[in-house]
Amino acid sequence: MAQDSTGISLRQLAERCGVELAGDGQILIDRIAPLDAAGRGAIAFLSSPRYRIHLGTTSASAVIVTPGDAGATTLPKLITSNPYATYARVAALLHPTTPPAPGVHPTAVVAASARLAPDATIGPHAVIGERTAIASHACIGAGVVVGDDCSVAEDCVLYPNVVLYARSSLGARTIVHSGAVIGADGFGMAEEAGHWVKVPQIGRVVIGADVEIGANTTIDRGAIGDTVIEDDVKLDNQIQIGHNCRIGAHTAIAGCVGIAGSTKIGRNCKIGGAAMIAGHLEIADGTVIGAASGIGDSITVAGVYNGALPAMPQREWMRLLVALQRLRSLVERVRALEQGRAKKES
Repeated sequence: MAQDSTGISLRQLAERCGVELAGDGQILIDRIAPLDAAGRGAIAFLSSPRYRIHLGTTSASAVIVTPGDAGATTLPKLITSNPYATYARVAALLHPTTPPAPGVHPTAVVAASARLAPDATIGPHAVIGERTAIASHACIGAGVVVGDDCSVAEDCVLYPNVVLYARSSLGARTIVHSGAVIGADGFGMAEEAGHWVKVPQIGRVVIGADVEIGANTTIDRGAIGDTVIEDDVKLDNQIQIGHNCRIGAHTAIAGCVGIAGSTKIGRNCKIGGAAMIAGHLEIADGTVIGAASGIGDSITVAGVYNGALPAMPQREWMRLLVALQRLRSLVERVRALEQGRAKKES
C-alpha cells in the first residue's frame, strides 16, 4: 500500500478496510479526528446519533458513516454498517506500529535452558526463567519477569514490568499491559482453630490467542486445575480474576471488575466496570452485566442484567434508606393480616 508524508488515499483505505467508497477516492488522509475538531487531511467517523449534529458542519476531508447517514453529507465517505470498527482499522493503517529490533538486551537475564526465537525481542533488565519458550516476533519489554516453564507464543507483546509466574502460557498475538500479574497464587485458605492454613495453588494460567490484558490486571493461577482465558478475550485495567475461573472467547470486561474463584463466564459476554461476581457461578453465553452490578447467583439465561442503584441526591438517598428500614415491619404486618384473614375464612 502506497503511503508517503502526505497520507493515504481514501480509495486505498476503502480497499484495505473492505468498505464502500463514495466520492473522491484520490483525496489524501493523514489522520483521524473528531467530527467537531477535524480539518483538512483528517477523516472523522459517526457511530453515535448524539454526534450527528456535527456531520453537516465538520471540516474533515472525509467521513466514515453508516448507509443511513450517507445522505446527510456531501463529503467523500467510507460507508459501512460498523463505523467504529472501520475507524479502528483506518487508525491502524494511518498509525502503524514500528516493530522493535530483535535481540536480547545486554542487561537481560536469560536462563541457559530458555528457548528464544532468533527474531524475539528481550528488553532491558528482563528476566526469562528456566525452560521457558519465547516464540517468533514476541516482544518482552523492560523489566518483565517471565518465570520458569512458561510459554509465550508468536507475536505476543508484554509491556514493561509485566510478571508471568511459573508455568503460565500465553497464546499468539496476546498483549499484556504494564503492571499486570499473571499466575499469582489464588486466595486459597482453609480455616482451622481460628487460624488460616494456606492451600497450595498448583494449577496454571492458560491464556488463548488474541487476548488483551489491561494494566495492573491480575489473573490468579488455579488451585488444582487451570485458570483459563479463551481466545479474543479483552480485559480492561485493574481487573481481578480469581483462581480456577474460565472466561469464554470474545468476552469483554471493563475496568475494576472482580471475579471470585471457580466462576465460569460464557462466550461473547460484556461486563461493565466495577461489577462484582461471586465465586462458583456460571454466566451464560451472551450475557451483558451492567456497571457496578453485584452478581451473587448464576445467570443461566442470556440477557441484560443490572443490580446497582443509580446515584441520587443525598437527601433522597436518606429517605430511601429510612423507607427500606421500615419495609421489614411492613411485610410482617401484611403477613399477620393475611394469616388472620385465612383463619377467618377457614
